[in-house]
This record gives sequence, structure tokens and C-alpha cells, in this order.
Amino acid sequence: MEYLPVEVIGNILSRLGAARDVVIASATCRKWQEAWRNHLHTLTFISNDWSLYHEFSTSRLEILITQTIFQINGLQCLTIILDDVDEFSAAPVIAWLMYTRETLRQLHYNVRTTPNINILEKCGRQKLEVLALSHNTITGVGPSYQKFPCLKSLSLSYVSVSALDLSLLLTACPKVEVLTLVSLDIVMSDPQATTMDLSSNSLKDIYVEAISLDKFTLEADSLEKLHLKDCTLEVFELVGKGMLRFLKIDDVSVIHLDIGESAENLEVVDVSNFTIMWAKFHYMISRSPKLRKLRLWGVVFDDEDEVVDIETISSCFPLLSHLSLSYDLREAAIQYGLQGSFLLENVVVLELGWSVISELFSHWVSGLLERCPRLRKLVIHGVVSETKTQEECNMLANFTSCIVRLMRKYLHLEVQFEYE
Repeated sequence: MEYLPVEVIGNILSRLGAARDVVIASATCRKWQEAWRNHLHTLTFISNDWSLYHEFSTSRLEILITQTIFQINGLQCLTIILDDVDEFSAAPVIAWLMYTRETLRQLHYNVRTTPNINILEKCGRQKLEVLALSHNTITGVGPSYQKFPCLKSLSLSYVSVSALDLSLLLTACPKVEVLTLVSLDIVMSDPQATTMDLSSNSLKDIYVEAISLDKFTLEADSLEKLHLKDCTLEVFELVGKGMLRFLKIDDVSVIHLDIGESAENLEVVDVSNFTIMWAKFHYMISRSPKLRKLRLWGVVFDDEDEVVDIETISSCFPLLSHLSLSYDLREAAIQYGLQGSFLLENVVVLELGWSVISELFSHWVSGLLERCPRLRKLVIHGVVSETKTQEECNMLANFTSCIVRLMRKYLHLEVQFEYE
């Protein structure tokens, strides 16, 4: 150990990350203390790292963090995620940010301050690459706002910010590639019209959760991944140049969903707990010849007579290799959804699920297996209630018998059951 360069020791300490562990390890000898002071680049204060964080008073934590940070030169990554702390005083937080602003590349911070401070104004901008803020307020972002020239990842959770300030902030990050927005308190100049317009030429990945708006317009020419979760939107519009590869919609209420001309390079479409108009939804994604994975899980059809047309899926998505389907089955789903002599030539993984088992499910499984000549894996998902009627028990028994018969026919197939 005595021959290790201090730079290597600094890397070792940085991999520990947790402040308490780093301080203890640095007490090994003078060389390790030097590495801690001059070559440590990562430091974290996280509630779960040390049980005593839950017992210390706020002022004690402020002193502890201040003393630790101020002994380190050249800190690059700072994480302060203390869930039990309601708020810090503004003065020590400003001191931490000012002390590290010349070297900091990553900042993760989730504690309120009293009085509120604009952390964007205090943290160093020239080198910052990752910024994750929670439980804070962002204000005063103007058109001439100083830019974050190196910022690649921006995450805002439980942050109060106006739609205009958020738009201007994104503009001030010319290299941002990853954007995460969770449970934002979006302040509107006009409470009657809750709209938000965001634009970025560099953005590749956006995750939006628990946001309610009348209209959300995103202009992102380079966007490759879009994930919407637990959102309530009247209108969502994506304006791009066809770079989108991954689309996930989970438990979203939206009246009008438009991804424009961004579907041609889609490889994954994952939709769950969502009400869809099949004809309109299919038209939106039908221009995706590269689609490899399609998941429609727990979807509800706007029109009771609508069915997922598997033949149309077969013809529109020739490269499809992973198909996952789960929705309420009706006679029409068997009669019309599986009509024709089509084949899903390249599907190798098939996942099928039910929320309420019925006799139709066995016929559906059988019909789909016949149309997947290269299938290697079948996964059955089901919901089994704790209290079952005799009819439900009989249905489950009949389904089990049906699967056993099918497996005798498809001996090469790997079958997996996942019940909840």
C-alpha cells in the first residue's frame, strides 16, 4: 500500500463515495490523508449511508458537511440527499456551492433552504455536467441567462418553476442530452392556460412524470427516447426529425398525442395503463419499419368494438421480435384480431397477460402460437385473486390443461408463468 501513488488512493476513496467511509479510510496514514485532501473527487451525504444522519439535528449536519467539504480541494462530484432534513439554512449551502464552483462537475441536491436561494446562480457553471435538484425553487431565468456550456444531464424533481423559466433554462444548456422532470410545480402567468413549450437541439432522452398541463409541446430534433409516466395532458406534441427510437407511455391521460414525423426510426413502443383509439394509435406508429419490441399492456380501447389487429402488426413491423399484449379480451379479439393467414415471422419472445381470466384467453394463446413460427419463449402473466369462486378455479384448471397440451405440441418452447 505504501507504494501506491496518492492519485490512485484518491480514486479508491472516491469509489467509496460515502462521506463517513471516506473519512474513516483517510485516517489510515498521512499519505491517505493527503489523498483525501487533494485527490478525492467524489463525496456523498445520503441518508441511508449512515444511521446517525437520521438522529443529528439540522445545525449539526450543516457543521458536519461544512467541515468535511472544506478539507477537500478539487471536489468534482457532490451528492447531498438527506430525506429526513426539512431545510438547511441558506448560508452554509451557499458556502458549499461557492467553495466547489470552480471544480464541480456533478451536483445532486435535494434539501430546501431557508430563505430560498437560487442554486443555479450559486453553483459553478463552466464545468458542471450533471445537475439534479429536488425540493427547490428556480426563478429569474432571463433571455440573456449565463449558459451552462458543459451540462449534459438535468434532473428537476418537486421543483417550483415557471414554464417560461424552464424553457429559458433548457435554452441555456446547449449540450444537454438527458432531461428528467418529476412532479414539477409549474407556475403559469395565465392560470387559465397551462401550456409549456420546450426546445432543444441536443436533447436525446426525456423522462416526464406526474405533470398536468393543457398542452405540452416539445421540439427536439435529436430526441431518441421519450418516456411519459403518470401525466395528465390534453395535448402532447413532439416536433422532431425522425430520430426517436424508444417511446414509453405509462398510466398517462392524454386526449391528443402526436409524435409527428418522429416514428420512422422507432425500435421500441411500450404502452401500459392507457386508453387508446387503436386506429389512430396504430396510424401514429405504423410508419416504423424498424420496430423490434411492441408492448400494449393493460390498455383500454376508447371504442368497445375496437381490437388490436395482429395481421396489421405483422405487415407493418416485419422486424418485430418481442411482442407483449394484455387487455380485456372479447369475442371480437379472437374473431377479427386473429383472422387471416398471416405470420409473425421474427417474433421470438411472446408475453401475454390477463387481469380477469376467461375461456377466450386459452384460444388467444393458441392462435398466437400458431402464427409465431420462430418463437422461443412464451411468458404468461396473470392476476390470481386470493378468494376464488368455483368458476374461477375451473377456468384456471382448464387453462392449465390447455397450456400442457400446447407444450406437448411446442416442445422447443421455453414457458414462464408470472402470477400476482
